[in-house]
Amino acid sequence: MRTRSNPIYCAVDTVDLSEAAKLIRTIAEGSRPAVGGIKLGLEFFLAHGAPGVRYAFPAPVRATGVGFFLDLKLHDIPNTVAGGIRAVVELAPTFITIHASGGREMMKAAVEEAGAQAAKYNVPRPKLLGVTVLTSLDRADLEATGVSANPSDQVLRLAVLAREAGLDGAICSPHEIAALRKHCGPDFVLMVPGIRPVGSAANDQKRAMTPRQAVDLGATNLVVGRPIYQAADPRAAAEAIAREAGVNDV
Repeated sequence: MRTRSNPIYCAVDTVDLSEAAKLIRTIAEGSRPAVGGIKLGLEFFLAHGAPGVRYAFPAPVRATGVGFFLDLKLHDIPNTVAGGIRAVVELAPTFITIHASGGREMMKAAVEEAGAQAAKYNVPRPKLLGVTVLTSLDRADLEATGVSANPSDQVLRLAVLAREAGLDGAICSPHEIAALRKHCGPDFVLMVPGIRPVGSAANDQKRAMTPRQAVDLGATNLVVGRPIYQAADPRAAAEAIAREAGVNDV
C-alpha cells in the first residue's frame, strides 16, 4: 500500500534528444512509474523547444500520470515573462519556474498569464514556482553579488514574496524546508533540489540532504538528476530513491 505519492522528479539533464527520450521511457512508462515526474530544463528547451518536449515526453507516457516540470527559470520584465509563460502553457506543464528575485509585478504577471492561457487551451493551470537561492550558492557567493543575507534568510524572504504574489510554491534547498513550511503554510509547494541518496556524491550541491530527511521536513517534491541518469540501471536507481523517500509500491 502506498504510504505517499512518489515525490521524485528526475532531472533529465541532457541535450541528446534520443537519450532523453530513452531515459524518460525507462523510468516513467508502465503501470508503476519509477518517478513522480520528469524535469526538463533550460538547456534541453533551448536545444529542442516544444517539438523536443513532445518527442521526448510523449502523450502515452504522460498518460501514466507522471508530472512534467518545465524548469525555465524565467527572469525578465513582467511583459516578457508573461510572454514566456504564454509560449509554453500549451505543453501542459505541471510546474514552471520563474525567478522570485524578478519582483512582485513580474510574478503577478506570470500568474495572470498562466491562468488565461490554461483556460484558452483547456489544460490545467501550471503551478508556478519561485526560484529563491540556487543550491550551488553559499554565503560567499551571495556576498559576491551584493546580497549580505545568509542563504537561508534570503530564501525565506523570496519565498514569502512569491507566495504574496500568488505563486504556488518555491524552489529551495533541503535546509530551508522547515522554515518555509512554517512561514508559507502546508499547501505551498516546496520543490527541493540538492537531494543525494545515502552514499552518493554531493557534486556541486553545497546544501544537500538525503531523500528521507527532506520528506520528513516537509518537502513536496524532490529533484534528483545524476544519481538516476548516471546509474547503470536508471529505473532501479529511481525506485531505490523513491523507497528511501518513503514510497513502498515502486
